[in-house]
Amino acid sequence: MRLLALCMLLATGQALAEACIVTSSGAGVEVKVCQDNINIPTELFRSGYCQPQLAGQEVRVEFVEQCPSGAFGICRNAEASNFSYRQDIHYYGVASDARYLQPACELNSNGQWQADD
Repeated sequence: MRLLALCMLLATGQALAEACIVTSSGAGVEVKVCQDNINIPTELFRSGYCQPQLAGQEVRVEFVEQCPSGAFGICRNAEASNFSYRQDIHYYGVASDARYLQPACELNSNGQWQADD
């Protein structure tokens, strides 16, 4: 039954759920986000969007089927790099950061902010 469902998804051209958890740390600060792919081509998502280059930071990336619960905020339907590509970005950690992230989500990414996962 599971194989049949997978074949049906592939036949209709729909992709399986895909997300990446990006954790960066440096200078005593750790940041964790999860990017939930909506329509970015898989190879571009994996090799580009989920591979940030952050100078002076140790970056870890884990690919998962879906973002974990517990985010203090989510930027829904965020526009990725001025293209028609979209993703949901889940933010974890310091909830007071929402005061900076919400305006960036809505103004820079044309997304919709959703508080508390």
